[in-house]
Amino acid sequence: MLDLVLYEPEIPPNTGNIIRLCANTGFRLHLIRPLGFTLEDRQMRRAGLDYSEYAHLNVHDDFESFLQAEQPTRLFGLTTKGQRHYHEIRYQPGDYLMLGPETRGLPDPVLDRLGENGCIRLPMLPDRRSLNLANVAAIVTYEAWRQNGFEGGE
Repeated sequence: MLDLVLYEPEIPPNTGNIIRLCANTGFRLHLIRPLGFTLEDRQMRRAGLDYSEYAHLNVHDDFESFLQAEQPTRLFGLTTKGQRHYHEIRYQPGDYLMLGPETRGLPDPVLDRLGENGCIRLPMLPDRRSLNLANVAAIVTYEAWRQNGFEGGE
């Protein structure tokens, strides 16, 4: 099983869509506070279409609490600052894929801890700012799941 991590997510519908994504792929989802909404937010629940009962969700108070609780062996951060593309990684069970807040991405101290090999990106046309968080999560989740033979899927 693989894990998806949202670092300080801000937009409820994105998180709701990602809950639905995790519920349908078997990925565990981790939210790192502060959140830009409450977990009871109507927009988030609506986007998740009540899939939260099928998703394995953990909420962590901060990045350090997440690291201490999960002790990830391999943690990849999705960032426009990454040098390697997401498809160049050979994903393994136990990997963690982390995305930053919608308006600012992962902060430099987190990127520094991940190091150059831990920062990956999706290709885009030059001079473009970013992709939607839920879209990035879906693309990378399905690539990692595909590489693992769609384990548990049908």
